[in-house]
Amino acid sequence: MFESASLSDAIVALMQIMVINVVLSGDNAVVIALACRKLTPRHQKLAFIWGSVGVVVLMVTLTAFIVFLLSLPYLEIAGSALLLWIGIKLLVAEDEGGDGVEQKDTLAAAIRTIIIADMVMSLDNVLAMAAAAKGHLWMLIVGLVITVPVILFGSALLMKLMERYPVFIMVGAALIGWVSGEMVIQDPSIKGWVDANAHYLHWISPAVCAVLVIAAGKTLEHLKRRKAADIALP
Repeated sequence: MFESASLSDAIVALMQIMVINVVLSGDNAVVIALACRKLTPRHQKLAFIWGSVGVVVLMVTLTAFIVFLLSLPYLEIAGSALLLWIGIKLLVAEDEGGDGVEQKDTLAAAIRTIIIADMVMSLDNVLAMAAAAKGHLWMLIVGLVITVPVILFGSALLMKLMERYPVFIMVGAALIGWVSGEMVIQDPSIKGWVDANAHYLHWISPAVCAVLVIAAGKTLEHLKRRKAADIALP
């Protein structure tokens, strides 16, 4: 894993890793923004920092196993199902944390959501970055660390848009559903059959999953608000 490289090769590889990470991490920024939008500004910063640290550490760790992991049947199907649930959960409005204990619980939940969702969504990203690193683990680490601030800046911008224009919350949740739909048909257990016999699923599956996240999320949110209204009645 630790191989020597000339300065020029190292610079080129680092640039490739950073570009790949920035280009492929748009959906990761959406997850961070959705997960943190209900936190206080102080807790948003903490969730940004610790969520990103967790993602970088796990992405570097998984690099050595990514080719093997992506060859496992049903792994991406399981990841797709997990993403669907995360997208639905993020769409349902969370209660505002009224005290320190609630805010700490919400902060911990946001960090967990960021790490889990970003890792599931980044399986293919890690493979691309590992290829660019050409076996140089330190390049992957440096490239990830350098691009994290860019992703965090994008997440902060998305959060402001979500606060001002709530429609972006639905767009973000739909994007998570879309990625989930793409993952399920990339699983080794069905990818060959889909490519040979049902190529149309490459756009039908993401579209269906995006709609499913929105429909399920809004339904659960409606039921939650209705329950809260019933409890509030004298």
